Amino acid sequence: METIEIVKSVLQDNLDIDPATVTEQSSFATLGVDSLDMVELVCDLEDRCDIEFGEPDGLETVGQLVAYVDSLR
Repeated sequence: METIEIVKSVLQDNLDIDPATVTEQSSFATLGVDSLDMVELVCDLEDRCDIEFGEPDGLETVGQLVAYVDSLR
């Protein structure tokens, strides 16, 4: 499964965000993802992608998150 699809799935499962509304250009602010939601998102991505996320700064869009996760795989 592509990383973008995994991110969409996590957003849908955790925050009830319709995957059809999520693009790589979507910002977390416009999706209503706050800092606590982001922590949950990161934890789920670590589990689903079998990665150690670390503490990246400046991830504001889904595309930036996807690129970061892909760099860890």
